[in-house]
Amino acid sequence: MSNEIVFFDLETNVPRKPGQKFWVLEFGAMVVCPRKLIEIESYCTLIRPGDLSAVGVNPARCHGISRGTVINAPCFEQVADKIFEILNGRIWAGHNIRRFDCVRIKEAFKEIGRTAPEPVALIDSLPVLSERFGRRAGDMKMASLATYFGLGEQKHRSLDDVRMNLEVLKHCATVLFLESALPGVLEDQWQHHITPNITTRSRSNSNLMVTEKVKNILRDARSTPLNSLLRHSHTLLR
Repeated sequence: MSNEIVFFDLETNVPRKPGQKFWVLEFGAMVVCPRKLIEIESYCTLIRPGDLSAVGVNPARCHGISRGTVINAPCFEQVADKIFEILNGRIWAGHNIRRFDCVRIKEAFKEIGRTAPEPVALIDSLPVLSERFGRRAGDMKMASLATYFGLGEQKHRSLDDVRMNLEVLKHCATVLFLESALPGVLEDQWQHHITPNITTRSRSNSNLMVTEKVKNILRDARSTPLNSLLRHSHTLLR
């Protein structure tokens, strides 16, 4: 068992016919030291699905993967050992992984008759940030968060999205860290700027927002994995 955090992401087909299943087309993961938030190792591979007809001949708009992209890639069974090794016994992290990526990983291992890897804990940044960061970035999808912080467009490729996920968390943690330092000063400005339809905001203003809810959560967050991000967020201010 390890306290290392592994951020991971899957790209899959989108089932469009009755009875059609999800196939993992790409797996990307990055192991991160929880003390310094630095990359220890990474792994990424395209994966040939069991049913090639589930992948379009033309690149999909969401991730740019086509049938030709994966036709010579290894099948899931050939990369299962490496995926198991990098995931099993670590803290899993990612955006919306609880409802999607974790489910797909279990399905893929079941398909080949193998025991699926298990995490020691799980950090799904979608519900965590929705609760603790608020709806500042609109729908809180990774693309919206990246735009909010000026990190560029989401590429919808596994390892690129994994690295963007970590950068988004660092930025969110830094904003919360700064807000917690001056909660009484910043609270009125957050209440003044809040709008129900907000999608993006300039980076200069994003550091000037706070709510009582955020302050209360910060006080209660010491036992959660996200607190390690808050403790190390000062490294981003160098």
